[in-house]
Amino acid sequence: MNRRQRLTDAERFQQVRREGASFASPLLVLCLLPNAGPVSRCGFSVSRRIGKAVTRNRARRRMREALRLLWDLIEPGWDMVWIGRPAVVEAEFSELQSACARLLRRAHLLRVPSDPVTQ
Repeated sequence: MNRRQRLTDAERFQQVRREGASFASPLLVLCLLPNAGPVSRCGFSVSRRIGKAVTRNRARRRMREALRLLWDLIEPGWDMVWIGRPAVVEAEFSELQSACARLLRRAHLLRVPSDPVTQ
């Protein structure tokens, strides 16, 4: 994910968590709010109760990678905050990726890839 796709402003991060719609799964929570820009942006958060810094950073990296693989299918114009729950540490990567896709589908942010039309 490049710099334009990252949600780095702490005030906006809190605004998305406070005012945005949220969708939850056993592994993750997705909070989202529309933005005025042409691209969607993401921020990742993992609580200290999940573990020490190494564990939290690993969880964030895995969340980021799971989302990166789905990035081309995500609707533009949204700010998203992904919050890792304690189960995210032990989850298989495929489970994490499925959880991301399910939450995006529930939020109606996941575009269905169009099939090429053969003429």
